[in-house]
Amino acid sequence: MNRRNFIKRVGLLGAGYALNKSMVFAHSGNSLESDSLTLFPAVRRVPSERHFKSPAIEKAIDTFKKKVKNKELGWLFENCFPNTLDTTIYYSEKNGRPDTYVITGDIDAMWLRDSSAQVYPYLDFMSEDKKLQQMIAGVINKQTTFILKDPYANAFYDDDKKYTRWTSDHTEMKPGIHERKYELDSLCYPIRLAYGYWKKTNDASPFDTQWKEAIKAILKVCKEQQRKDGNGSYSFRRTSEWAIDAVPMGGVGYKTNPVGLICSTFRPSDDATIFPFLIPSNFFAVASLKQASEMVRKISKDNVLADELMALSDEVRKALQEYAVVNHPKYGKVYAFEVDGFGSAYLSDDANVPNLLALPYLGGTDRNDPIYENTRRFVWSTDNSFFFKGRMAEGIGGHHIGADMIWPMSIIMRALTSKDGKEIQQCIQTLQHTHAGTGFMHESFHKDDPKKFTRSWFAWANTLFGELLWKTFNENPALLEY
Repeated sequence: MNRRNFIKRVGLLGAGYALNKSMVFAHSGNSLESDSLTLFPAVRRVPSERHFKSPAIEKAIDTFKKKVKNKELGWLFENCFPNTLDTTIYYSEKNGRPDTYVITGDIDAMWLRDSSAQVYPYLDFMSEDKKLQQMIAGVINKQTTFILKDPYANAFYDDDKKYTRWTSDHTEMKPGIHERKYELDSLCYPIRLAYGYWKKTNDASPFDTQWKEAIKAILKVCKEQQRKDGNGSYSFRRTSEWAIDAVPMGGVGYKTNPVGLICSTFRPSDDATIFPFLIPSNFFAVASLKQASEMVRKISKDNVLADELMALSDEVRKALQEYAVVNHPKYGKVYAFEVDGFGSAYLSDDANVPNLLALPYLGGTDRNDPIYENTRRFVWSTDNSFFFKGRMAEGIGGHHIGADMIWPMSIIMRALTSKDGKEIQQCIQTLQHTHAGTGFMHESFHKDDPKKFTRSWFAWANTLFGELLWKTFNENPALLEY
């Protein structure tokens, strides 16, 4: 059976193919080992075509495959965990410093959010691989450059002359910017990556005066977007048939009550918010501003800036306590997805991270927070308008793709924030049975038919799934034996 026929056949079997190996074995008449090669063909890029190679990651792959009896999980881990390194990394040195451009996959642009999330799971391997450490330092350096170029932009090119289809957007576009959708989380993710890098390496070399200026730029945007003195300098409008790209009220969004929360014009899905106070991103900001404060105080020795960052973190935290919580008639106190500070709230959740489901993963809340527990039950239920349950899977989607399309990222995040072994195993099994024979995760798939999916090359989802498998392997390997 050649690869093309394999993909076609597995596509026809859909999620059930992994449960019907005996049928495939009987049909082929070959040994178990040769059938494993047939069932799980090489879909990872060959070594000569991989963008970045890490011996530490290859060692982890070998260890996982040798010790996990479930061959399909070994195959998926080998494909997914190094996908960012294999396909999206462009590493070099500029002016004697590491410089790393990271694309998302099938979109040749670097998102501050995605690039941070794509390499974050590799932090634990830096002590074994100094080149990997340099590569991640290069991501931090590149992000610093981009933030200084425009802290309101979410995605950039490594070439100022490169054309973007969004050049006609009604906002202050600059050369080298792919898209200028202001998303609060895009300013938090680089801090999370920087903090994680610093804590694991004690290397302060990326955190020079330029990095400090980027932190100042982030602080300035966050304060401006509290909108205590008007709407600030940012606005965005786009000529488009997609409502999710529309920002009302002249491109600044609906009016908010300046209660201390920070506005986010767009969600991490790149969709416009309804109410500008996006609660998951504000929780993320509390954690990130606190981390930035610690770094500035200890590395830059700038207590004034450190105090400003900490003061804003505290202000947003207190505002969340007062304005983010609503009473749900079925679940009790839950966190809203978006609010306006006047009393209006949008109760829902989106698959993109940060979302309400992922709050503990990003340090936004304690996992045992009772309000989070209530919120978790709400968002993973049909009471959430973007929770979909079908014949093949259940999970959270969002406005970005639309009805009945589940994002694997939501299932991964459910497992990463779970305290229940059975729940974690169920999530992994669902992901194993819904990759449509490709060996990779996707942006989304149809709840009744995993063959209907979006984005065959989406590195963040792949690496995040690898993170889940590696975490489970190290903490509770028995969950991988089924």
